[in-house]
Amino acid sequence: MSYGDDGYAPALDAAARHAAAWLQSLPDRPVGPSATAHDLATAFGGPIPARGMPAGDVVDLLARTAEPGLMAIPSGRFFGWVMGGTLPAALASDWLVSAWDQNAGLRYATPAMAAIEESAGAWILELLGLPAGADVGFATGATMANFTGMAAARWRLLADAGWDVDRDGLTGAPKVRCFVGRERHDTVDLGLRYLGLGRPDVVAADAQGRLEPAALEAALAAGSGPALVCLQAGNLHSGAFDPFPEAISVARRHGAWVHVDGAFGLWAAAAPGLRHLTRGYEDADSWGTDAHKTLNVPYDCGIAIVRDASALRSAMGLHASYLIHDAEGPGDPFEKVPELSRRARGVPVWAALKSLGRDGVAAQIEGLATAAADIAAGLAGVDGVEVLNDVGYTQVCLAFGDDATTRAVTARIISDGRVWMSGSRWRDRDILRVSVSNWHTAAAEVDIAVEAVRSALDAVRSG
Repeated sequence: MSYGDDGYAPALDAAARHAAAWLQSLPDRPVGPSATAHDLATAFGGPIPARGMPAGDVVDLLARTAEPGLMAIPSGRFFGWVMGGTLPAALASDWLVSAWDQNAGLRYATPAMAAIEESAGAWILELLGLPAGADVGFATGATMANFTGMAAARWRLLADAGWDVDRDGLTGAPKVRCFVGRERHDTVDLGLRYLGLGRPDVVAADAQGRLEPAALEAALAAGSGPALVCLQAGNLHSGAFDPFPEAISVARRHGAWVHVDGAFGLWAAAAPGLRHLTRGYEDADSWGTDAHKTLNVPYDCGIAIVRDASALRSAMGLHASYLIHDAEGPGDPFEKVPELSRRARGVPVWAALKSLGRDGVAAQIEGLATAAADIAAGLAGVDGVEVLNDVGYTQVCLAFGDDATTRAVTARIISDGRVWMSGSRWRDRDILRVSVSNWHTAAAEVDIAVEAVRSALDAVRSG
């Protein structure tokens, strides 16, 4: 098969045509899908065909059939979860990543991918004010970015305790005590479970979900041995940030490793107007974030940052005779994430940062926070609307009196389709959670969001 008209061209042309049509539909289309997975199962399923179909026709069929089941997550009117959109340079560069088909695990074998990702990593450290010598790895998402940082923590803590976890595993090892705030994200617990560290000790948090340093002090003092403290940059409900200077100081007194889960909040450090939220977080040992959220690159792009490079590479790396290592470089990319083979996830990050620049990154992040504040301000004066959190970042939590009314308003908003906001439960109340994470969200989308909530509440009240 050739690489011309008989090979890739028809399929790529069809993909470009359908992608453009999808992106052009976003400003006006309803946010929610119009078909369910059950509805679409028959169209996509059935017995595997005996004969194949031309690649261009496959793409046409795929796009036409999938369209009713697509959620307009890239729309500036999507506020359901912290998902973000995709910047143009990031989207286009991700297409190139697929076309190039490079395995980004080895620096020697795919030098362009390594050089691009190393540059992106250096820019991230500079933007976020994190140690210049830290290692940066590109994982699948925030869950695995946190897992990676905590894996490095486990390796270092046990090594310092005289235990070789690589040789002996965890059976008989000193227990690593793990501490989390009461309102940490559940994926932190998931990462600890993956690592065989068990359930963490839960530390009290304040009304906005911030871990309380005094409670951490008491919890650490109640025992001894290796300790891992997980802090949070950006509570999924309130958007609040843990008090890093105080909490890290407590952890240091007890010899604990500090990891920061900053799935969407770590990027606040790159915005002058929001940097105060992350004050002191640079003194931690590892950090995890997700570039598809606040930075707005395509999915499958978590970022793990670890101060102790030797701990990270010991936890994640391997040595095999068939792998060709680049002796001149700063280590192979596969030593920094849980995979040997992977796509070049850092390329869209590089493209996003190159297209925005330092000032553009700051403006994008501050714009998200401003939009959240404007939504909260627009609804705070509406009779029957309660804004439950201190809106200092990108999250807004709303309630409408009793739980039944809140659930009804949420359902009405989703049914209406102009915006998508998700229900949740916080402080023992049902809430409507608004997450602003898309670079397309501007004044017009804010106005639509405010009106959608207002009209949904009116409809529930009247009927």
